[in-house]
Amino acid sequence: MSLKTLLSAAVLTTALLSAPAALALEPAAMTELLATIDDRQRNGGDYKALVYLEQKEKDKTDNVREAFVYRRDADDKLMILFSKPKTEAGKGYLRLDKNLWSYDPNVGKWERRTERERIAGTDSRRADFDESRLAEEFTPSYDGEGKLGKYTAHRMTLKAKDGMDVAYPVVKLWVDKDSSNILKREDYALSGRLMRTALYPRWKKIFSESKKADVWFPEEIRIYDEVEKANSTIILIKSVDLRPLEANLFTKAWLESKSR
Repeated sequence: MSLKTLLSAAVLTTALLSAPAALALEPAAMTELLATIDDRQRNGGDYKALVYLEQKEKDKTDNVREAFVYRRDADDKLMILFSKPKTEAGKGYLRLDKNLWSYDPNVGKWERRTERERIAGTDSRRADFDESRLAEEFTPSYDGEGKLGKYTAHRMTLKAKDGMDVAYPVVKLWVDKDSSNILKREDYALSGRLMRTALYPRWKKIFSESKKADVWFPEEIRIYDEVEKANSTIILIKSVDLRPLEANLFTKAWLESKSR
């Protein structure tokens, strides 16, 4: 083999080995991407959404619930108040000082819940309704680019930072390279077992006067239980209102008053 051929082969080998590295996102770029995702979904003021949850379970009739989701992102406050069906009306969840509380008006009792709490018995969790905190809660590593349907996506593995109270310690994300919207999310237990898969087929934006920029939200989230394979939940966000909410809304007393 000639010296010229050897040199050409060496150059080609070097190029092939270096090509994936050139496409990889550096840690700072990944953190910036997560911060962008967080910021796009965060409002500078308040947030109210009308939400429908449809739960499917094996050998059971589909269960549809209606709820109002209230957020005050500046103070990390969240409230979920169920309005339909009649048997669920007045039940709710309140996040205060990083604690999640549930309320059942039938017994007039508040109970503290963990981040793993299945909201109203569905496959959803608190984080599915709250503001996004990916950059704050997780450390990312890059898994490369990949195709997801017609989209080209950044694939990342996120591991929960020390001291962070999250539903799942390991998350795999597919983020649309063009729009920076999440396309798919997989949630894993510490053992490495896949627990949930969530798909985000549609995103929408609305202009926020308080933020002076657009706020993005997923119009639809499809969650698949990877343990109980027959179970799934569809979350539909029907409307979003970014006008200021009542000052005292994020209190136990306010939620209790809605069930009287």
